[in-house]
Amino acid sequence: MKKILAAAFLSLLSLSASAERADSLKQAVINFDSLDVDEVTQTRILTGNVVLTRGTLVMKSDRALVKETPEGYMSVTLTSGPGRVATFRQKRDGGPDLWMEGQAERIEYDERVEVVKLFSKAIVKELEGGRLTNQIDGAYISYDSRREVATVRNDASGESKVGGGRGTLIIAPRRTATGTPAAAPATPAAPAATPAAAGKK
Repeated sequence: MKKILAAAFLSLLSLSASAERADSLKQAVINFDSLDVDEVTQTRILTGNVVLTRGTLVMKSDRALVKETPEGYMSVTLTSGPGRVATFRQKRDGGPDLWMEGQAERIEYDERVEVVKLFSKAIVKELEGGRLTNQIDGAYISYDSRREVATVRNDASGESKVGGGRGTLIIAPRRTATGTPAAAPATPAAPAATPAAAGKK
């Protein structure tokens, strides 16, 4: 039993693999329907089918709040409309076709500390060559890419509460009973995560 728990824990940590490091040095390109800018506070509010692309990172939502520090660090808060989710997809270091995808009603990313937080209906998937290798579902997921530490809680407040929801960890097999690498299982069908275009606000 201890070996099974240890394997599950190590697989959970592997979901915390590093994002593509070069992305942070590339320009951010954001498409939107409406934009409000406050140059004094370096705050930008974008609404309507927002798509942010920075290197391999692609983030989509109905609304985005983008802030920039005097040192040039960016923080982004993505929010979705009713019945929709904000999403992200980014290549991971370590191989030519390794990806991480996530979705939630709200996603916060702070570039300075390299922490991403997903609130409400949060799902994070690790993909290898199009094959699902790990998946975590929970009300709240936080990932610190510097320390490579993931936290999952049963409430969107970031705390685990008695009587709260339950999370799910899916670990795809990496080998067969004979010890050979497992054939790539089909990725489970899921509803499209890309939010529909929001109306003008």
